[in-house]
Amino acid sequence: KLDAELVEMKRCKTNGLCCGAGGAQMFKEAEKGNKEINEERTEEALTLTPDIIATGCPFCMTMITDGVKLKEKQDKVNVFDLAELIAQANDL
Repeated sequence: KLDAELVEMKRCKTNGLCCGAGGAQMFKEAEKGNKEINEERTEEALTLTPDIIATGCPFCMTMITDGVKLKEKQDKVNVFDLAELIAQANDL
């Protein structure tokens, strides 16, 4: 069994905010603005003070992992694919 409290970020489901990689943001130069989209999404996740950030999207996995490193939180927050958590919960 997975011993976890599941919490959604403020912008989720129909009001979700893409990490940017689905729109190929990870492959191009930054546009004008205050911050990168993955940084904004990571900041939103970190406001929930998680131990783990879970995603089912391989692009989000990359972008959020980069965001966690940018915020220097990699020692406190792990980023996992949902499949990894399911495997852990089933001792696989």
